[in-house]
Amino acid sequence: MSTQSTETLVNAVIPKVVPFFDEDSNTFSYVVKDPDSSACAIIDSAAEIDMGSGGVTYDGADAIIAYVKQHSLEVQWIIETHVHADHLSAAPYLKKALGGSIAIGEHVTTVQQTFAEIFNSGDEFARDGSQFDHLFKDDEQYKIGNLSAIAFHTPGHTPACMTHLIGDAAFVGDTVFMPDSGTARADFPGGDAATLYHSIERILGLPDDTRVFLCHDYPDDNRELEYQTTVKIERESNIHLRGSEEDYVAMREKRDSTLEMPHLILPSLQVNMRAGDLPPAEDNGTSYLKLPINLFK
Repeated sequence: MSTQSTETLVNAVIPKVVPFFDEDSNTFSYVVKDPDSSACAIIDSAAEIDMGSGGVTYDGADAIIAYVKQHSLEVQWIIETHVHADHLSAAPYLKKALGGSIAIGEHVTTVQQTFAEIFNSGDEFARDGSQFDHLFKDDEQYKIGNLSAIAFHTPGHTPACMTHLIGDAAFVGDTVFMPDSGTARADFPGGDAATLYHSIERILGLPDDTRVFLCHDYPDDNRELEYQTTVKIERESNIHLRGSEEDYVAMREKRDSTLEMPHLILPSLQVNMRAGDLPPAEDNGTSYLKLPINLFK
């Protein structure tokens, strides 16, 4: 991404950003609106799953739908920053209700190939990203109404992670958190701590006052839940970014070795690699999610 294109976008229109929070998965989703038109995008939507009953519900998505309809917005994009491992996407549910193109980074094909093998998905599952309406390339520019945006590849947490710079707002997925929570883990299949470090450097190369919108927050008892910071604050205060690349990789690998897998990783990946659709129904008309035994122990 060139400095000129970044500055042009950041100094352009400031979008209106409205957060929605899913408490069960600790996920922030966003409606991002062009202030000069009714056009908007939805970023990182979440559905809910009850692992005891297998029930999938869409309370958070319904709140987004109600907001969009109440304000007479036109949904142009339903964007995933990556293939989430901690919640199910509500993208198809939102598209059915509101329209818009479901989009993710083009490296989703790497994730699909990896997890198609893990879940033994068979020939029915295409590994070419065709489940999505659009695959963003690195440095691809696009529009939300009159609002300029650019998608750039920021892998490391997963191979397919993208940051979306929309006007002055950067949507970074799981790449970084609030400064006191640090940065994303890099131990999922296809993740890499050194790659993540360089992706974070790319984000922190944006202008100081770029607003940074997070997918999750993990506050302690000393502060309230937050979803927004800035590049300047991240650069100066993030607790994981105080040393060299070698220091970061050593810290990240040591820390990741102590972390448990997200409790929704197995259902989430099976759904999200399909752009939010459930696996095809079997001959009894029911969809099933697999539980690989001892895979991530």
